[in-house]
Amino acid sequence: MPLQNRVDPFGAIRAVPERGLFTGNRGIIHDPETKTLLKKRWALPAWIICVCEFRNVRREPMGRNRQSADQMAGKAGWTELFFLDEVTALAAGHRPCFFCRRERATDFVGRFGEAFGIAEPRAPMVDKRLHKERLASGGRPPLVTVPELGGLPDGAMIADGESAYALRSGKALEWSFAGYAGPTGFDRFTGRSLRLLTPATTIAVLRQGFVPVWHPTADT
Repeated sequence: MPLQNRVDPFGAIRAVPERGLFTGNRGIIHDPETKTLLKKRWALPAWIICVCEFRNVRREPMGRNRQSADQMAGKAGWTELFFLDEVTALAAGHRPCFFCRRERATDFVGRFGEAFGIAEPRAPMVDKRLHKERLASGGRPPLVTVPELGGLPDGAMIADGESAYALRSGKALEWSFAGYAGPTGFDRFTGRSLRLLTPATTIAVLRQGFVPVWHPTADT
């Protein structure tokens, strides 16, 4: 039975077999005894994207994963979440981790500073803005029209009802936990009410040239 720790572009956490390319977290939001989520869906405003393998560290998903003193006290470590790719994680409101992905995180925060004219940008500045914009933490995704799709950067994600699409090279790729479907033209959305899932802050970073990691199915 899959654990409920796979994140979709809407920021919801699901139980599906597919794991994806990246892990990450929003703090401690699970019970290690039952390996189930608590009612809360985040414990802090820093929602991050991590690599699945780092320094040969092995973790037990939704286990305790703490140092011995904390384990004896019954405390759990952060809750491992998984994403199809970085495009998905960014749409859900996460950003690169400074611990295991320092180069990517530095690039992301640097481009954030360029986008908003901040001379010395810091990760908490990004987190504060994102936390107001994420759909899963109460943000309201803006509506977007078909003519506006062409002006969005590659890696932006939109929603058509309950379906999510990633934009790339002037086409839309339908998202699923298993990967992307083949590209389709924007005219398929004519007459539809579309929402922009990727937070406005992240859209600004993408416009500054940040290139997210795509799942291999996006190339087929």
